[in-house]
Amino acid sequence: MPQTADDLDAVAVRTWCSLALDALGREREAIDAINVYPVADGDTGTNLYLTVESAAAAVEAVFAAHETGTSAPSTADAVRAMAHGALIGARGNSGTILAQLLRGMAGVLAEGAGPGRLAPALAFAAASAREAVARPVEGTVLTVAAEAAAAAGRVAEGAGASTVVRVAYEGARTALDATPGQLAVLGRAGVVDAGGQGLVAVLGALVEAVSGRAPERAPAPSAAPSAVVDCPASDAPQDGPAFEVIYLLEAEDPAVERLRARLDTLGDSLVVVGGDGLWNVHVHVDDAGAAVEAGVEAGRPYRIRITHFAADRLHARPEPAQRAVVVVVPGDGLGGLCTEAGATTVLARPGEPPASGELVDAIRRAHAREVVLLPNDGDLRHTAAAAAEQARTEGVRVALIPTRAAVQGIAALAVHEPDRSFDEDVVAMTAAAGATRYAELAVAERQSWTMAGICQAGDILGLIDGDVAVIGEDVPETARKVLDRMLSAGGELVTLVLGEDVPDTLADALEEHVREGYLAVDTVVYRGGHQCAPLLIGVE
Repeated sequence: MPQTADDLDAVAVRTWCSLALDALGREREAIDAINVYPVADGDTGTNLYLTVESAAAAVEAVFAAHETGTSAPSTADAVRAMAHGALIGARGNSGTILAQLLRGMAGVLAEGAGPGRLAPALAFAAASAREAVARPVEGTVLTVAAEAAAAAGRVAEGAGASTVVRVAYEGARTALDATPGQLAVLGRAGVVDAGGQGLVAVLGALVEAVSGRAPERAPAPSAAPSAVVDCPASDAPQDGPAFEVIYLLEAEDPAVERLRARLDTLGDSLVVVGGDGLWNVHVHVDDAGAAVEAGVEAGRPYRIRITHFAADRLHARPEPAQRAVVVVVPGDGLGGLCTEAGATTVLARPGEPPASGELVDAIRRAHAREVVLLPNDGDLRHTAAAAAEQARTEGVRVALIPTRAAVQGIAALAVHEPDRSFDEDVVAMTAAAGATRYAELAVAERQSWTMAGICQAGDILGLIDGDVAVIGEDVPETARKVLDRMLSAGGELVTLVLGEDVPDTLADALEEHVREGYLAVDTVVYRGGHQCAPLLIGVE
């Protein structure tokens, strides 16, 4: 329910994220349709939605971590989580700018979130977002943010939070209406700025979160007939760089300043946001490799995404395949294994589960009429369901098999046969996954109660089908006990997936243990690479 107190506490931040996500979900397609600047690629609404989705997920994670405690998260915890989630999930030019706006607000509100802090938070957010853009342009989301902050700054001292955010929202709406007169490409297309429209939706959600009352909605954005495709040649993407490059970067401030200067010579639409050692880099270039190499020189780039504008513009897409499998994997080793088996993979890094947008992107990359989706994590069931539903609206037939572990996904992929009917294939894959019991070894982070008793920090936990079944002191002994428990119910095949730092000798020892104790059971071993668990186990 919307927050009714005239305040911005942690609950209001959570509500704000939820309402903003709902608002962008409603307006996503309409915002995409009016996206003509800086590149008419029709994805601003989608990028903003994915950015806020990541922010909302980070805030939900903070609340989930407090569920077992006696206190709710603080406002500082919530706004910092929101900013961090937006940073790591930012997509596109507008999404990256929105991430910096949220980060700027969080920097002020984390020190105190009373009504008197909201106007300074909006002002700092607008200023830091403008600073993050290498070549700011008026008539964009930057202008809308600045006018919202200026309006909030004119509110009389002592006004309540709901008054401040409502005035900011109205200032943003007025500024948005003026954008076609400030940016020629918008005026010719007969549309307002798409990023600014998204920011108005986000600020409207803030009004409702703080006051409990939604502002009167502005008319849904609409594009003039053929606005995107009739955009004049001077503004069309074919006259600009060919690639959009986005990556997260671990680097220190001096290196990032050098990176900004380097990327500014390579292309345009440069936005670098973040701080405290973690940055999100966005740029449009002709030489994507050079943009990535510049990131390597500055620090450690990862989650690199490269989009070819020309391919989208010319619709140079291959004929869709009949069927594909999209699988979430916890490590690069399994990613390679699944890719060799013909699957499209999504890497789930420790502490960074994929958002629904990443799964939708993977389904699109698979470029098939029929897709089988294997999330391989029980916590991803809602995310995967949302991705499947989105893909279905785009005309893809998607079957979601609710695999709860990577070993179940391996089992399902092993029986995948694209030549049989879709329904038969899904049934066979579902049966294979369901017949696979799964386990993993983990290291206890603190003393706690478990199904197997009390564990201490540093103990090795053996989880079977998601519950702690064994508590041990070392990996080999705990793994043997887990295998014995699982094989006591029968089995024909044991699958072992070793983490990056686990020696091959462990696999050899466990294979020998199975061979000596269970004569009719075979064992296969895979290297999982960098993953959360030191060992994953499957028994079929």
